[in-house]
Amino acid sequence: MKKARVLLLVHKHLVPPRKIVADKLASACWKMEWDIISTLKRRGHEVRVIGLDEDLSPIRPMIDEFNPTIVFNLMEAFAGTSIFDQNVVSYLELLRAPYTGCNPRGLMLSRDKALAKKVLTYHGIPVPDFFVVPRGQKGTIPKRLSYPLIVKSLVLDSSQGISQVSVVANDDHLDKRVRFIHGHIGTDALVEQFVSGREFYVGVLGNSRLHVLPVWEMSFGKMPGSLWHIVTERAKWSIGYQRRYGMDTRKAALTKRIAARVQNLAKSAYRALNLTGYARIDMRMDSQEQIVVIEANANPQLMRGALFAESAQSAKLSYGRLLERIMALGLQWQPEGPG
Repeated sequence: MKKARVLLLVHKHLVPPRKIVADKLASACWKMEWDIISTLKRRGHEVRVIGLDEDLSPIRPMIDEFNPTIVFNLMEAFAGTSIFDQNVVSYLELLRAPYTGCNPRGLMLSRDKALAKKVLTYHGIPVPDFFVVPRGQKGTIPKRLSYPLIVKSLVLDSSQGISQVSVVANDDHLDKRVRFIHGHIGTDALVEQFVSGREFYVGVLGNSRLHVLPVWEMSFGKMPGSLWHIVTERAKWSIGYQRRYGMDTRKAALTKRIAARVQNLAKSAYRALNLTGYARIDMRMDSQEQIVVIEANANPQLMRGALFAESAQSAKLSYGRLLERIMALGLQWQPEGPG
């Protein structure tokens, strides 16, 4: 890729410091941002960073001054509200500034897990059956569902609000967990049929033409049968917890037939939800080899060595080339559509 002027949009508290202490880098909350900045600079790109919180006004003068080739968007929320991430991208489109990652329509569809499941179902893509409990209401299980069920936030990602007690086995536990999501997490609750089995992740790159990465799988290693094999918030972020239970992601050992099914489902889900740039599609497969799409994650974690980057590496797409591929896709995307 030709040398580019890259403007990074990051959360203000995740702007890396000027001086990096090497032995603290691995656990730094801004490691992904540092990985991207340092990698792009090493590859000869000119990089500038804007830290945003509750004000978009720094963007326009920086674009006027710097005239970036592309804006590398790492905003996952705005003003502390996750569903506002789509508005940041909409603003970039109004400025006619090319950007990386998903368009605002895809962000909206994939962010609302119930809406995403309805769209996927319309397109014949299997998903777990579910219902939504709005804040202030009490959940009543429909006859079509049966325990165990899993209770999640309707719109938050990164396993926020998910713990071992998120999987419920009776009405009392369901009511308690729904009230937890309403009161402590502050969102509507999504209640879906729990699917026991293997958990797969499929990275997808592209706008109209798609490149599907190898299927990755969560290994629950040493986790005892007395615990639900799910990725809780603690499991996602605690290295100690991961080591204790031998949790790790790795390339899935699948037959060519099943791997092709999983990858084709990922492509279908990506297109159905109007995703662009890059995304990760999460799935589960039960003991009968029935595969369902759990959710779609637009603009997933891009830290070096994390799931998406590892999957790309296994497809012989280095971390630097992956970032440049994402930038190239951003430059190709046309918000107005053809013509």
